[in-house]
Amino acid sequence: MENHAKIIFHIDMNAFFCSVATIYYPHLRGKPFAIGRENTYKGVISTASYEARKLGIHSAMPIAEAYKIKPDLRIVHIDYSIYNEYHNKFVNLIKEYTDLIEVASIDEVYADMTKASLKKHPIVLAKEIQLRLLKEYKLPSSIGIAPTLFLAKMASDMKKPLGITVIRKREVKDILYPLSVKEIYGVGKKTFPKLIEKNINTIADFMDINNKDKVINLVGENTYNYVYNHILGNSTNIVDPKRFDESKSISTSETFDVFLYSFDEILIELRRMTKDIYKKMINDNYYTKTITLTLRDSDFNTITRQDTLDDYTDSFDEIFDIVIELLENNIKPKEYRLIGVGFSNLVKEENLPKEYNLFTIQSEDEKEFVIDNLINDFQQKYGKNALFRRKK
Repeated sequence: MENHAKIIFHIDMNAFFCSVATIYYPHLRGKPFAIGRENTYKGVISTASYEARKLGIHSAMPIAEAYKIKPDLRIVHIDYSIYNEYHNKFVNLIKEYTDLIEVASIDEVYADMTKASLKKHPIVLAKEIQLRLLKEYKLPSSIGIAPTLFLAKMASDMKKPLGITVIRKREVKDILYPLSVKEIYGVGKKTFPKLIEKNINTIADFMDINNKDKVINLVGENTYNYVYNHILGNSTNIVDPKRFDESKSISTSETFDVFLYSFDEILIELRRMTKDIYKKMINDNYYTKTITLTLRDSDFNTITRQDTLDDYTDSFDEIFDIVIELLENNIKPKEYRLIGVGFSNLVKEENLPKEYNLFTIQSEDEKEFVIDNLINDFQQKYGKNALFRRKK
């Protein structure tokens, strides 16, 4: 790696849900199987093992269709808490090498290994981490090494499973430019076909200045500038473990290996998630005013809805009532792969806006002053006989 550059690892678990499943069902190792609802032809595949993928079975595929490809396909379901357990094992192992870790999702992290690489070559370090994850937890991984977070992510996606890829800025043209535009991180499944249709087939085509206007017409100027600069390595190299800690919001979301369908099962999960972040809010001495619900269906369509209360609250019941209302108003008869809930407009208790009323005023003199003003205002609107003090 270049001496002046940061050394960023993107560590991505390979087929994480399937890898964890094989820990509990060892006989499935090396065989085609999928994660989804057991003993039913309804629903869709959440994810598939590499062996199943080779047969054409993939995520979001209807289970009935997967059975047509392989009638004896094994479909398994594991409690989500087990995936969280292995996520924590994975993250704690990386913490043995650096404190600069940014969790991107349940199965991937960014890690600043610049300091750790002073003692060991980054490739040796990556191989050691990869081997330990496999040996200690039976978790295969791919690791991308680059001077920025974006390039590290691109690198980790290039060799799966058990790949290690290095991308230096000076190597971007040689390594990335020949790749298909569908490999660009951040370019969605609905966008890359439009690019290919207009003969923007490779990343080199995307980056060709002669194609700039054509690409902008297809993806928009903001996306173009974002991708163009990130591919050149002109993006962040800061791994910030507290990136969201100081934001005035608390949120959580989960992607489920078995998709959720019914209102009741989604509500049960939302109640658990709401309780989790509610505890954090209370422990940190916050009140909230805005509640947000996120739903992503099996086709990756995502909606985010929110409601803002009139006043700040720390009441779980009041907060969860809003969550229920948001769900009732937005749920559709479809399967959901991700749900999330968040609180924003947070304020510390000591910073709550103090309204000047009878319940926040302490001295008797202040109370008398306010009462007189209230009576005067009321009399001006409704007449002097509408409200008056009883004489002592």
